[in-house]
Amino acid sequence: MVTAALLQQSCSKKLIPGLKTGREYDISAFNYLYVEAIRMKLMGNLGDALEEFEQCLVLNPESDATYYQMAQIMLTKGDIANGKKYIRKASEIQPGNLWYNMLLASIYHQQNNLDSAIICYERSVKAYPEKEDLQVNLAKLYSQNRNYEKARNLLNRLDDKYGVNENTTLSLVDNLIAEGKFREASEKVRQLLAIDRDNIAYNGYMAAIYRHESKPEMAREVYNQLIERNPGNPAIQLSLCEFLLTEKDYDELFDLLSTILINNSITKEEKVSLTAELIDNKDIIKDHGKKMELAVMVLEAAYKDDDLVMLLRPDFLQKEGKLNEAAARLEEIIKLNPENYYAWEKLLLVYYDLKDFEKLQKKGEITATKFNRSIIAKMLYATGAMENEKYDIALEELRKADILAGDNKQLKLQVLTMRADVNYRMKNFTEAFKAYDEAMKMDNSDLTVMNNYAYYLAEQNMQLKEAEQMAKTVIEKDKTNDTYLDTYAWVLYKRGKVRAAARIMEKIISTEEKGDAEYYEHYGYILRKLRKCDEAVKNWEAAIILDRTKTNLRKEVENCKK
Repeated sequence: MVTAALLQQSCSKKLIPGLKTGREYDISAFNYLYVEAIRMKLMGNLGDALEEFEQCLVLNPESDATYYQMAQIMLTKGDIANGKKYIRKASEIQPGNLWYNMLLASIYHQQNNLDSAIICYERSVKAYPEKEDLQVNLAKLYSQNRNYEKARNLLNRLDDKYGVNENTTLSLVDNLIAEGKFREASEKVRQLLAIDRDNIAYNGYMAAIYRHESKPEMAREVYNQLIERNPGNPAIQLSLCEFLLTEKDYDELFDLLSTILINNSITKEEKVSLTAELIDNKDIIKDHGKKMELAVMVLEAAYKDDDLVMLLRPDFLQKEGKLNEAAARLEEIIKLNPENYYAWEKLLLVYYDLKDFEKLQKKGEITATKFNRSIIAKMLYATGAMENEKYDIALEELRKADILAGDNKQLKLQVLTMRADVNYRMKNFTEAFKAYDEAMKMDNSDLTVMNNYAYYLAEQNMQLKEAEQMAKTVIEKDKTNDTYLDTYAWVLYKRGKVRAAARIMEKIISTEEKGDAEYYEHYGYILRKLRKCDEAVKNWEAAIILDRTKTNLRKEVENCKK
């Protein structure tokens, strides 16, 4: 109906609002292009839609709706800069448009530009004073920007108008807590509790205020009273569990967890979500592994046929560093249910972490064949084959993975860089560097691509100046990654900047916890260049202990000792 209405306009010419007199455009042509662009956008053909919208702007450069649509496309593609440019243009043409202001505000908020986001909301509140949800959101932004007084005044006006209510009063409580005005915040919460004393959210706020006031025993009492009045309430049990986790009261937490996992009033999804949160907790991994594993097994017993529940235990074992146990459990799961794709994928990832490339290739072949639409399975299979020097297999699997990647830029980039790695190992350096050049054209901001490219160039003593620039760019964006720092040091060493390389490697070695054979090997060569043979030998011997395959270093040790 919209299409028909647009296309059946009787007038073919129209003056553009805001343009100089005399500027006209063909409205029928514009409407046709606009509707076609919308159709392509809805079908997911974003590139074609963008081209049609650009043609719309040729006909009518003051079309705010066109800029809005283009902004949405750019944001969908992850291009924040151009998305912001287009929505700002739309907002300039129609300053009072609520949707334009809200989209622009969300971009500013995402970029942590709170001042600009606030301006957008203030403009919207002024244009739509009846939309009180806008005022609440504006107050939250004020509070986030530490302008507590403005937020408080705005929310107090709403509270005065409507009385104590969950929407505005809890926002006001948040603001008061952020200000450190705990007494006023607790008074507001008590007013809410007077209306509904067993409301979990209100009691949670009261407990949080007590925690802020360093009164954990009073916070605990809030939940004790809730449980006493509602002993079987699943939501209260879950809320108490979150509280105990926050308080790091793990003994009581695990006592309660047993009750939660067998409570039929709590959904499977809630139980899985809570268990996954606990599995990620470093303190639990470190000090309560047995209890956590037992809890997971209780959940497994309750949902024996659930593929995802079965993966929780191997996931926890993996996080504990018990990779062999994780692999054994995954093998058991696959034996019970060979169609559990997630177990196969997880197993491949565990073998990758174990650096057991023989099993990775063997199981990868089965997985990639059994689930032949899985791009991840093919890439992991290719990784195993590459590490086992089965380069033809690796390249063939990467060819299939590239087809499956379709238009997914990130996946195609990963496939391309893996192909470069395979060619490099085959000593097809021309093909390898050609692939890296192609990857850089595809995305010249990917740190892993730049790092690997720089390292391989340094290894071949090629384009060392460009390699240094790439490696420098990488560490400027990520100064904490030891792999990136090692590459930069190695490039500097190849460039003859040995002392600078040594300083970087010394820092890496001193902070490295587990130790990486590659780092000690590189540092050894750098120290030898500085005529510090004794120290070089120590580092090479450390590399050999960490990686027995580095037999070439024994000759370097002998030569240096001489």
